[in-house]
Amino acid sequence: MIHMLFAALLLALSLFTSSAGAQTAPPKVIAFAQDTLGNDFRLAQVHEVRDAVAKESTLRFIYSDAQGQTALLIRQIEQFITQKVDVLVLGTNDEKAVVPVVSKAMQAGIPVIVLDRGIQGRDYSTFINSDNIQIGRIGAEFIAKQLKGRGQVLLFEGLQAADVTHLRSKGFMDVMAGHPDIKVIKRTGNYLRKDALVEMDKLLAQGTRVQAIFAESDSMLSGARLALEKHHVDPKGLVTVGCDYTREAHDAIRDGTQTASVLFPLGGTKAVEIAKKLLAREAVPQHVEIAVRLVTRDNLNQVKPIF
Repeated sequence: MIHMLFAALLLALSLFTSSAGAQTAPPKVIAFAQDTLGNDFRLAQVHEVRDAVAKESTLRFIYSDAQGQTALLIRQIEQFITQKVDVLVLGTNDEKAVVPVVSKAMQAGIPVIVLDRGIQGRDYSTFINSDNIQIGRIGAEFIAKQLKGRGQVLLFEGLQAADVTHLRSKGFMDVMAGHPDIKVIKRTGNYLRKDALVEMDKLLAQGTRVQAIFAESDSMLSGARLALEKHHVDPKGLVTVGCDYTREAHDAIRDGTQTASVLFPLGGTKAVEIAKKLLAREAVPQHVEIAVRLVTRDNLNQVKPIF
């Protein structure tokens, strides 16, 4: 009887010790090194990762804001490596410059999830993005159809050092190459509302007029609209297509001041899903692609804005 009681006591002590150990184990840290929080889309990505991590009691979230400065982004990643975070999520502004520090993180045993904007090489755990060439093609095909193959189109490009910019522009220009009566002019808006406003204002001030605009982000298209209104040009008279499909774009499409937007998911929830698998030492694909689609007034209320 004494032996049975002693065995039961040992079992209870073992279970208590195991439970206590599980409760006191520190949470795994997911760090997000983000290019900038001054961009609506990039800020929303951080929030989506934060909210997904908040649902997991065994995880903790930290982040950094490089304010659009590549050198600062690299230093912040270095700090995360020194802190020995458990998973690094990266939103970069330069596909080349961050490669050495990403490799350093991988060598330190920290899995790296590259989100949205790609980097050169394949020294990372997983790259999550959407087909950016397809995004450009979708925008071009829609505009060419609306213009019936004739007119002048403004292409608002994003950051020139980001791979997504070149891919979206390539998709757009590949389609437009098949429409010789459509002239394309380009301006750079850096994915920022204020930069697009300035560039659009310059164009309008010098008397340039276009029949359509394709902006590689809805934020840039919003800036272009502000400039159009300043110069008393009704946005409703143009074919205007953005990318991301934000709540602001949803409202503009509803009101007729924007024609369409290409849905571009944030990818934050998927990043946390992949991070959990990496922490559990499960196999993950090195590339995860999230589908995109065109949103117009026809399907406006069937598609949820990304933020």
